[in-house]
Amino acid sequence: MSNASQSESVTVRVPSEVVADIEAIAKATDRSRSYIIVRALRTYLMNEGSDILAATNGREQIAAGEFENMDDVIADIDRIVGGKAA
Repeated sequence: MSNASQSESVTVRVPSEVVADIEAIAKATDRSRSYIIVRALRTYLMNEGSDILAATNGREQIAAGEFENMDDVIADIDRIVGGKAA
């Protein structure tokens, strides 16, 4: 885990049953609640969060004109496949 100088404090309201699960996991693994919460957040960021960030990045690239026209891509593929089949 990162050290305290590389972290920030965040206040968040969490349902009591979620806190109870976090505390139970922390106790069972001899870890702190913060450790468990950070692990859970990192897992989210690697999965659903990364999908959201990738979509946002893609939209920014399109807005900046950084994209390929799908019809051109398909035409290129057809030309390549057609050339190899001949």
